[in-house]
Amino acid sequence: MPAKIRLQRKGKKGQPFYHIVIADGRAPREGRFIERIGTYNPLTKPAEIDLNFDKAINWMQKGAQPTDTVKAILSYKGVLYKFHLLEGVKKGAMTPEQAEEKFQAWASEKQAKIVSKIRENEMNAKESKKEQAAHEVTLNEAKAAAVAKKLAKVAFAEAEARKEAIAEIHAKAEVEAEAAAKMKADAHATEEVMAEPKEKVVPEAKEKVVAEPKEKVVAEAKEKVVAEAKEKVVAEPKEKVVAGPKEKVVAEAKEEVVAEAKEKVVAEAKEEVVAEVKEEVVAEEKEEVAAEPEALPLEPETPAEEPKQE
Repeated sequence: MPAKIRLQRKGKKGQPFYHIVIADGRAPREGRFIERIGTYNPLTKPAEIDLNFDKAINWMQKGAQPTDTVKAILSYKGVLYKFHLLEGVKKGAMTPEQAEEKFQAWASEKQAKIVSKIRENEMNAKESKKEQAAHEVTLNEAKAAAVAKKLAKVAFAEAEARKEAIAEIHAKAEVEAEAAAKMKADAHATEEVMAEPKEKVVPEAKEKVVAEPKEKVVAEAKEKVVAEAKEKVVAEPKEKVVAGPKEKVVAEAKEEVVAEAKEKVVAEAKEEVVAEVKEEVVAEEKEEVAAEPEALPLEPETPAEEPKQE
């Protein structure tokens, strides 16, 4: 079985790196190899290829068969084109000088394409970075605007809460001031009432008592007198009633009873009025005494000297 030109994997997981080797076709991929003619790194852009051009041409002339991936690598580096030109020289289709001239023209053109591709990749990378930076700036501005809006809402809420608290404090202070003013007015009125002289209070009480309606007192007295007269007339002995005319006896009894009742009613009314006035005066004097500051203790009187006995 002829030898093969193939790749032998190296490197870590996710970071492949390959050796270009000449190995027996029956050997495993990671097994023994005859010769290593280069390396291939697919992670770079463009891919990095380090190839021994002359050894590759020599093994191709000996009949080594490249795998598909290695064939693409050899075509990219110009090994297959050079091998084709050398086969033409062998057949006499061209001279070695013509073959070399054609290969150099192809190589220069290929190198120009590679350089332009590298520059294009660099430009694309720069544009990508610019776009990414602009996108990040836009995102940052949007985030900053959202944060500012949120902070503005929080500040507005705090300001409203502060205003409400201040208004509540003012309202409470006004209520307290009104209550204090009312208490002060009540205290002032109480002091004025307590400061009134007794001479003014007593006449007012007397006038109030005397001003009671006379009709009411007289009506009550008449009713009481009539009731007592009836009881007295019924209770008198029959002999006295028979001795004189009935009408005359009744009239005299009524007159006596009415006179006595009047005197009694007037006396009771006077006593009640006097008692009420005394109670009111005594109560007011007690309140005044309680409101006045305690009097200073009086100095003890010096006992009078007893007359000396001679």
